[in-house]
Amino acid sequence: MKPSSPKHDSWLITNCAELVTVAGSAPRRGRNLREIGIIKDGALLVHNGKIAAIGTRRHIEKLPAARRARKLDAGGRVVLPGFVDSHTHLVFPASRAVEYEMRIGGASYEEIGRAGGGIVSSVRLLRKAPAAALESQARGWLDIMAAHGTTTVEAKSGYALNLAGELKILEVQKSLGRKQPLEIVSTFLGAHVPPPEYCDDPATYIEKIARTWLPRIVRAGLAEYCDVFCDRGAFTVDQARMLLTAAKKLGMGLRLHAEQLTNTGGGRLAVELGAASADHLDQVTNQDIRILAASDTVCTLLPGCSFHLGLRDYAPARKFVEAGAVIALATDFNPGTCPTPNMQMILSLACTQMRMTPAEAIAASTMNAAYSLGRHERIGSLETGKDADLAIFDVADHREIPYHFGVNHCCLVMKRGIVLQSRGIV
Repeated sequence: MKPSSPKHDSWLITNCAELVTVAGSAPRRGRNLREIGIIKDGALLVHNGKIAAIGTRRHIEKLPAARRARKLDAGGRVVLPGFVDSHTHLVFPASRAVEYEMRIGGASYEEIGRAGGGIVSSVRLLRKAPAAALESQARGWLDIMAAHGTTTVEAKSGYALNLAGELKILEVQKSLGRKQPLEIVSTFLGAHVPPPEYCDDPATYIEKIARTWLPRIVRAGLAEYCDVFCDRGAFTVDQARMLLTAAKKLGMGLRLHAEQLTNTGGGRLAVELGAASADHLDQVTNQDIRILAASDTVCTLLPGCSFHLGLRDYAPARKFVEAGAVIALATDFNPGTCPTPNMQMILSLACTQMRMTPAEAIAASTMNAAYSLGRHERIGSLETGKDADLAIFDVADHREIPYHFGVNHCCLVMKRGIVLQSRGIV
């Protein structure tokens, strides 16, 4: 991914059919989720990587700074804030396409695991994989994410399940954050599933992570968040509470995989501990929804996972919205259960399978996702003073982005005022 513009260019981006700002307070809840601040025939000025002015084309083009800026004619297209993909497993060694075929033949998630597949199959390969190979592959995926409009990515470890391998993943993520333009928010997920060495004693594994791994990771500045997979076949609520409490004492933010396969109480634990995000939430109860809605914990919904696994159950997005919960959308990009880096497809699934409106899906994948990562004051919307993170889509109406499912509409992506990729505009 080679930026196509100088770092400190000034830009006048004009002739936007819809400039979707998602401007205003964060997070968005309830009816406010669909208030996405559309400016018809809009324009914005970018200077030194920040949005300097935004409004109607008639107003912005009259500003003195507009005459000095490099003009970028959007050609009557839609401009959005860059997508914030707030749940990914970016660094992994290889695809698990064999499991895909097994699943089509009727094998369950658990049956695949017992046959040597699943997360543990990735663990075996990742422990042996050179860091350089992992970094090269992940960088390729980041290029694809950017090409589809994503400008910020949360990336989890969790495919090594030993200290050396987890450090390797986190160091690769840190290196990627320095070497390429997308912003990477790093999360430690050493408690993904019990590793083979501790399959009969997961409590001891959790204690080891809390006692020796977490302090080292924090000292090295390798992860901002700590996550736990709290579900059937992974870790219990008590084990998750123990590890996340230890992480919180060390100053880490908290995230939680919760209620994906069965209802364990993980969502309520996320609220109890003040976690930034509880993710999946396919198997929540109405009481869970009320508890989450009364909190600031973001409910990060991952419809791509249900789609790829061929499941009937999707997270009840409408119930979350009506209860006033904060909801975000993300890909859950990973080799086993959701191998798509395309946030546009996630919007399509959110609309068709979870009955979200296109406006709600856009707000959930920009402003609310940024809020879940603690970055909403800088990214997630198009407002004066914020980073110029944006994407231009080759449609005239924002609703067409999810409507034309499986199509890449993105024709330009900009990160902090730098054009990363462009198809026929610049």
